[in-house]
Amino acid sequence: MTRPTPAGRDCARAWEAMPWVIQATASHDQQAWLETHLATCDDCRMAFEQQRQLARAVRLPHDVPLDPEQGLQRLFARLDVDDPQKAEPAPRQASNGWLLRSLAAAVVLQAVGLGALGLKLWSSPDAPTAPASYRTLSNDAPAAAHGAIHVVPDKTLDMQAWNAVLQAQHLRVVDGPNGVGAYTVVAADASVTPKQAAERLRGTRGIRFAEPVAGAP
Repeated sequence: MTRPTPAGRDCARAWEAMPWVIQATASHDQQAWLETHLATCDDCRMAFEQQRQLARAVRLPHDVPLDPEQGLQRLFARLDVDDPQKAEPAPRQASNGWLLRSLAAAVVLQAVGLGALGLKLWSSPDAPTAPASYRTLSNDAPAAAHGAIHVVPDKTLDMQAWNAVLQAQHLRVVDGPNGVGAYTVVAADASVTPKQAAERLRGTRGIRFAEPVAGAP
């Protein structure tokens, strides 16, 4: 390892002192020592002159007002970006809120539409009836309920009207519909006979067939 010569150490010291002297922040002794060294070292004198010229080039005149805000605005304009001090996240939040509300409204409208479609299909005359319970000849027929009546409503009678008939005549469904669309109903009032209930049903609009079950207890 080669030890630095005294001249080399003086040059390194001079390079460290140059910025302080150029900025006028060096001590009197430091400035005096640098001037003495520059008088005997051509390389350091040339480097010092270059640094001093560079400092003069980038130094603004004293009468030029400095406006940091205006400088930032020009910089942002050149970079083609918005001023971060004026950027507000509120529009983004509002946009997200509007998007969430729109999605929620779409879901609600879809649910309402599906519900209306289901109700329309249920009340339609062409709506499919419940699957019939098929029995083979080897199976025993289920025993009829006490006071049971077979009722066949017209196809034009929707579910709401059929429920209204049952409520008005105090009847409840115990079976059906079967393959031909017949229901088995019984009177909720024990004092009403199956014959009386069947006669009332036959006189009701929308009822095609109403007869007591043969052999019903």
